[in-house]
Amino acid sequence: MLKKILIANRGEIACRVIKTARRMGIETVAVYSDADADALHVRLADEAVRIGPAAASESYLVAEKIVETCKHVGADAVHPGYGFLSERASFAKLLDEAGITFIGPPPNAIAAMGDKIESKKLAREAGVNVVPGFVGEIEDTDHAVKIANDIGYPVMMKASAGGGGKGMRLAWSEKDVREGFPSVRSEGLNSFGDDRVFIEKFVEQPRHIEIQVLADKHGNCVYLGERECSIQRRHQKVVEEAPSPFVTPEMRKAMGEQAVELSKAVGYTSAGTVEFIAGADRSFYFLEMNTRLQVEHPVTEFVTGLDLVEQMIRVAAGEKLAFGQDDVTLTGWAMESRVYAEDPYRSFLPSIGRLTAYQPPEEVENAVRVDTGVLPGSEISMFYDPMIAKLITYGETREQAIDRNLEALNHYVIRGISHNIDFLAALMRHDRFRSGEITTNFIAEEYPDGFEGAPLSDLQRRQVIAAAAVIQATDTARTSELTGQLNGKPAFGSDWVVVLDGEGVPVSIDGSAPDWDLEFGGSTMEVESGYMPGDLLFTGKLDGEPFALEVQRLDVGYRFGIGGSRHDVRTLTPRTWELSSHMIEKEPPDLSKMLLCPMPGLVMTIHVTEGDKVEAGQPLAVVEAMKMENILRAEKSATVSAIKCEEGDSLAVDDVIMEFE
Repeated sequence: MLKKILIANRGEIACRVIKTARRMGIETVAVYSDADADALHVRLADEAVRIGPAAASESYLVAEKIVETCKHVGADAVHPGYGFLSERASFAKLLDEAGITFIGPPPNAIAAMGDKIESKKLAREAGVNVVPGFVGEIEDTDHAVKIANDIGYPVMMKASAGGGGKGMRLAWSEKDVREGFPSVRSEGLNSFGDDRVFIEKFVEQPRHIEIQVLADKHGNCVYLGERECSIQRRHQKVVEEAPSPFVTPEMRKAMGEQAVELSKAVGYTSAGTVEFIAGADRSFYFLEMNTRLQVEHPVTEFVTGLDLVEQMIRVAAGEKLAFGQDDVTLTGWAMESRVYAEDPYRSFLPSIGRLTAYQPPEEVENAVRVDTGVLPGSEISMFYDPMIAKLITYGETREQAIDRNLEALNHYVIRGISHNIDFLAALMRHDRFRSGEITTNFIAEEYPDGFEGAPLSDLQRRQVIAAAAVIQATDTARTSELTGQLNGKPAFGSDWVVVLDGEGVPVSIDGSAPDWDLEFGGSTMEVESGYMPGDLLFTGKLDGEPFALEVQRLDVGYRFGIGGSRHDVRTLTPRTWELSSHMIEKEPPDLSKMLLCPMPGLVMTIHVTEGDKVEAGQPLAVVEAMKMENILRAEKSATVSAIKCEEGDSLAVDDVIMEFE
């Protein structure tokens, strides 16, 4: 067995590998950049070594530094996690030459499957279903247009070395190809050092389904069921589950056997994933093979009972698989939500900053699991992927797994940055998602105008009102205990008005913590809660049913987060509510004559000059953030009156890029 493993990665996956290695009695070594000096994975590992500046190109992506560090600390193996060097054949080869075990597939398998163009050729030769497309070299934009026209629209353009949703554009017309092809090529070069692009037919109403494979060095290879990864935004997975509500046993067997044949054809060992796109008629086509551990591997671990990181380590150490295909069974259902540093209320723009508060839900064995790489005070920087954590829940049924995920999301508290907790909770409540009738178009179809929060159900509305009343009663009781007050104690009674979404709801509350009697809307309810001022969560029971919501104090009132939405709530005396109708509303400033930077990023290109007339939809500038190029377009016809930045400038959120007249 391996003695010391260096993890050539960061964040939650580094922490994940450390946990399994520690359970197996294996020492671990973390590497870190200047941006990660105080990161959680650095604290968890037995040893930690600095490998360079914050930029990944100067630290985590420098293979020679990783090898040098292995020699320095005496590590006999490297686990690459995912991203960074995990799918670079040259890195695996470099480790092999240094006599260091790579916990992953052999270099030739990585090379064969890591190239999306070559992998499709190999898949076709292995008898795997392949999407119609062009897998040769594309010379330029004109050549790309000709290919797309021949295949027939819509087509998908992908960087050959791409991954994680980067270097991908969907084209519905020749205009889309001409506009998107240069960006795909540029993103491929900037993110992966490879500007080759391939084009393939886009399957409409598609599902993204992937098969987990596991192979040892003795010729044994099995598939561990499938994962449904159709809930995506801009080709980035958001929610994954295992098994798929769409896949039949016959389809699972056919997909699994093709995945195994492909793995054997390239001499694959270790854990890997073969991704397919499936049509409504249950036809399926090979997309690509990820020659590494997937982000969403925990859902497979829940339903199979296997630790995939442990299996990777054992395979790398030369052990045979301890089970065969007939021993693999899928039990129950698992659901994973990816918690990202992004703002769903502002087109999911990335967010950076310090976590002023971080309180994940409590983990429960065989029910709730949180894979994270942060802790209170951690910095979410612009240098790396914006994923904060993965929330995985398990249930005997799909419905139970979803309900547990929603409940856990309601117990998640993140402060200091924007995050997508509300969006994830809204997905878990969505009727179409809960029905299982999903495709990769789900988010675009269900949220065509962006995300504005999920509507409150009647029950959630009562819960919010109950929480507001209890918090007010608790604060009032605390205030009444202050000594030296003028005229004795505050003259507040039990009657209040909870102002929710502009509507005043008269309530009456009596009792003391933790038992309260609440009356509103013509009915009486019992509220049980031990809430204390300063708590980040309000947890309690309403008529015996447990609930939780996030509590954030504002200058006036509170902001509550529950079930996929945020609500500013004030609790006023009846007289104050009566007088509040006379308050003048403050009008927001007119921003229609400005182009604001929507996220922290680098100005790559400015397409216009002062005095130019622009039309709606015309590209104005390109801002790079979180390794993605974002094209900013004119919302209406206007004339550029002033440009407030230059190419190469780093901008913050809402910095002015240009003004119009």
